[in-house]
Amino acid sequence: MKKIIFIAVLMVFGLTLFSGEVCATMAGETAGENIDDSTMHAKATAIIVKDPDTHYFKIDVTVTQGDVVLQGFVNSRETEERLVAKIRQINGVKSVKSLLKLEEKSK
Repeated sequence: MKKIIFIAVLMVFGLTLFSGEVCATMAGETAGENIDDSTMHAKATAIIVKDPDTHYFKIDVTVTQGDVVLQGFVNSRETEERLVAKIRQINGVKSVKSLLKLEEKSK
């Protein structure tokens, strides 16, 4: 009886592991790719927060399979170019697309 229960538990555990692999494969990414995207996102966000010209701007970062997209506002094109250059240096980043807009200065 104990052997039957043990085998049943092993089968359930095995099916659970197998279904997780199938779901990851169907989504088109491996667990490593997902973790890498999260790491790249964190590093890109840290670059933005640490930059003296952008830490108070709202800039959204999206990372999909190593492709980074920046959306939001900056105070100059030089700031935008500096951010893009720094983010390109992050390990694993394939491309950086900037959709950043220049913030209008209020008078």
